[in-house]
Amino acid sequence: MNSQMMSDKEQMQQAFLEEAGDLLPELEAALLELDNAPSEPELINRVFRALHTIKGSGSMFGFEEVADFTHEVENAFELVRCGEMAVSKELLDLTFRAKDQIQLMLQDSAAKDSQGVQEILESVRELLPVKKQEAGESPKQEKQSQTSRENLAYRIRFKPDQNILAMGTDPMMLLDELRELGQAYVIAHSEDIPALEKLDPEKCFVWWDVILITTQGKNAIHDVFIFVEEDSELSIQIVDHVSGYGQEEGYRKLGEILTERGDLSRQDLEAALGSQKRVGELLVQAGLVSRTQVESALAEQQTMRRVQEDCSKDVSASSVRVPALKLDELVNLVGELVIAQSKLSRMVGDDGNMALRSIAEEIERLSDELRDNTLGIRMLPIGSSFGKFRRVVRDLCSQKGKEIELVTEGADTELDKTVIERINDPLVHLLRNSIDHGIESPEERAKLGKPRQGTITFSAAQSGGNVILTISDDGRGMDSERIKAKALEKGIISQGDELGQRELLNLIFQPGFSTSTEISDISGRGVGMDVVRKNISALRGSVDAESIPGEGSTIRISLPLTLAIIDGLQVRVGEQHFIIPLSVVGECIELEGNAQRGEANWDFVRLRDQLIPYISLRKFFEVQGEAGSIEQVVVVDTGEKLMGLVVDEVLGQQQTVIKNLSRVYQHIREVSGATILGDGSIALILDVSRLGEMAAG
Repeated sequence: MNSQMMSDKEQMQQAFLEEAGDLLPELEAALLELDNAPSEPELINRVFRALHTIKGSGSMFGFEEVADFTHEVENAFELVRCGEMAVSKELLDLTFRAKDQIQLMLQDSAAKDSQGVQEILESVRELLPVKKQEAGESPKQEKQSQTSRENLAYRIRFKPDQNILAMGTDPMMLLDELRELGQAYVIAHSEDIPALEKLDPEKCFVWWDVILITTQGKNAIHDVFIFVEEDSELSIQIVDHVSGYGQEEGYRKLGEILTERGDLSRQDLEAALGSQKRVGELLVQAGLVSRTQVESALAEQQTMRRVQEDCSKDVSASSVRVPALKLDELVNLVGELVIAQSKLSRMVGDDGNMALRSIAEEIERLSDELRDNTLGIRMLPIGSSFGKFRRVVRDLCSQKGKEIELVTEGADTELDKTVIERINDPLVHLLRNSIDHGIESPEERAKLGKPRQGTITFSAAQSGGNVILTISDDGRGMDSERIKAKALEKGIISQGDELGQRELLNLIFQPGFSTSTEISDISGRGVGMDVVRKNISALRGSVDAESIPGEGSTIRISLPLTLAIIDGLQVRVGEQHFIIPLSVVGECIELEGNAQRGEANWDFVRLRDQLIPYISLRKFFEVQGEAGSIEQVVVVDTGEKLMGLVVDEVLGQQQTVIKNLSRVYQHIREVSGATILGDGSIALILDVSRLGEMAAG
């Protein structure tokens, strides 16, 4: 029993960690927007709700230190909501730090007593006003509630003057105006209507209770009754936040509604509850309230319960949280299905049974559709990382005294979740490098006739089976002659090498290469760009640099949509099949008879005006048998140079599902995975950049 309780507790804590993992980026995104619009109520509410949820859920699931810490910051934004405190740069800076601290506390419980926590709390307390308003809604708070975009439930009681019709106002028109503000549930009270012989058709004897679900504030509701408010009995109360109902107890009980509305005193309610009859019947029998008042309260109760259930259904139906490992398992199973389908199609191809062939084609169509949909589940919009990038730009601009605007495009472009997670760090490094070395200081830009504020543009767009990410700036650009001189100095190139503009600029991705004369804590110590390219290559991607001196630079990255499937070139060496990623393949040529023998492990083949080093896959992998009379050379780009791979035969392009190697073979670095072909044989997927390193070593 105890172990089961512990398991339940751990599951709830894990659920909170996942929820917090979603809320913290939302908090950061709201803070970044609030930085540009510090008086926008909707943004203030977004920040407050994120803090409030982290605090409440943290306390509920045993993260008391997180809850207490968050509560202090939440208090500051409660004062902002009430109009007692303004959003300042100091408050935003502290809240950014608090967000980072909460993240650290959730990752490492030992961080809860760190000095950083106390420093942030003391700084937040120093910002708080000495005196706080204790009661009443200030004008600013009222104004804020009017413009809040959160759904609220209002209870409106409208008792018009009996002569309202004679004054030229139709109360039904007022109720229609309320309906235009949101969802209105109207309950009419007719107990004041006199007998027919005493009824005056020009007078109004009916009054109404209305439950209004709306994003508008009280003033918008008051505006509906602006011309009749003085002559009518009008009360407007916030019942509750629609999203905040208690899930266990549901909406208020009947007696609570009646006492809250003033229809009944608490003493009369308690006296009536002494019996075991239904509350409504007791109150009507005792003459404490009318039957229509009870019916109205019951209608409110049912309405709010229905709204609560609808909200709950909407939230639960909008998304389902699934562990990433289950998605990986699903992708693997779909991969097995694709392989089985391929085998079936191959077998049916040799059979003359048209009915069987038709079924095989239908299975192929369905398996392709299932594969695409399954892989689509793992796709996330790249815009989920934009908040992190904006935070980097904001923090570094403050640190370096620069003025930079980050413009983002293509936020809806989707990438595999794993790709997004692994590309984040390289992208952040490129951003930091652009801020540190690319964009000039405001003073320098002004002297050059540029706007004081620099611009970094981050764009994403899909191109076939790849996504193209582009980071460009309008800074000082890169000097290709300076790059060439530094490359000569470091021995990366020789004096006789003839390199074009593109090749020169891409030397920045060589290990240890840097033209900067100063060491910077922001963009690193000249050892980062090679790591950027290696990380991108590990994702089967490529990176390229362009620049115009004085106008700016552009880094362009090409990445596959998903890591689960690869577009490859299938080749054969003896009886062994290999898959070469199509993204690195340049062209295929025949191995000429006058191929030249070079140093170390390399031979060379002439490709137009240059010599390309090549290796024989037969020799490298020790494949048995003799090579054919004509061999093929697949020219590939390793990211650092062009290289040839000699094979017996090029079989053509093929899209394959990648299978990870078992632990026994994971030490073979030049092979990134394997796939099963339609005939059941296994083909190894080559890691071209690693293969080049191993051959050179």
